Amino acid sequence: MSIGNAPVRRGDGRLPGELRPVTVELGLQKWAEGSCLIRLGGTHVLCAATIEDRVPPHLRGKGTGWVTAEYSMLPRATAERTPRESAQGRVGGRTHEIQRLVGRSLRGVVDLAKLGERTVTVDCDVLQADGGTRTASTTGGYIALAVALTRYGMERHLRGHVAAVSVGLVDGRPVLDLDYAEDSHADVDFNVVGTDAGTYVEVQGTAEGQPFGRDGVDALLDLADAGLAQLFEAQARAIATVEK
Repeated sequence: MSIGNAPVRRGDGRLPGELRPVTVELGLQKWAEGSCLIRLGGTHVLCAATIEDRVPPHLRGKGTGWVTAEYSMLPRATAERTPRESAQGRVGGRTHEIQRLVGRSLRGVVDLAKLGERTVTVDCDVLQADGGTRTASTTGGYIALAVALTRYGMERHLRGHVAAVSVGLVDGRPVLDLDYAEDSHADVDFNVVGTDAGTYVEVQGTAEGQPFGRDGVDALLDLADAGLAQLFEAQARAIATVEK
């Protein structure tokens, strides 16, 4: 969409098909087997991977490994303080949903049978939230996982890359990588988790207003694919710097 010859820019100056600036910093946590701080615009997530020589009880003796994730948000990651879930004595439904999504996404690109009886736990802690914390956690969680496996000579157990990005319809326009201001009033909001093989782990889509049609879904997935390709490149650049 354009006015005259000038394309309509979003509130932060981006074009509809642009990601927010992506930066990755490795090695933030000294004791973690792999860690990174991923920044997508105003959303910053610290991801750390831990490798342990044990598996959940239901996998003991089966010769296979496990990959799981935990997600949390610091109290002042948001504009108003959010109480710690530990202080409330329970983990909220949104937290459960996100950490299951991240764990499921990461397991989709790891050969668990070759991992042996090991568990890799990826912790994703949101330091600052401005929309897309679950997609940033998935994208950064993969980097932390890959760094850990690479450092310990197990990178061959990775079957590919996985990343996640949001797409949606905002004011009638398809846009990539929604920030909070856009997400809060989007007509349609999708979270897309995909692999570099062109397959999807999960597609979550919701219409807040009018229902959407098949053509609209295909257009949003095409937009997501373009964003995922850029995220795979950012992941590869970061992982390439890791020494075995």
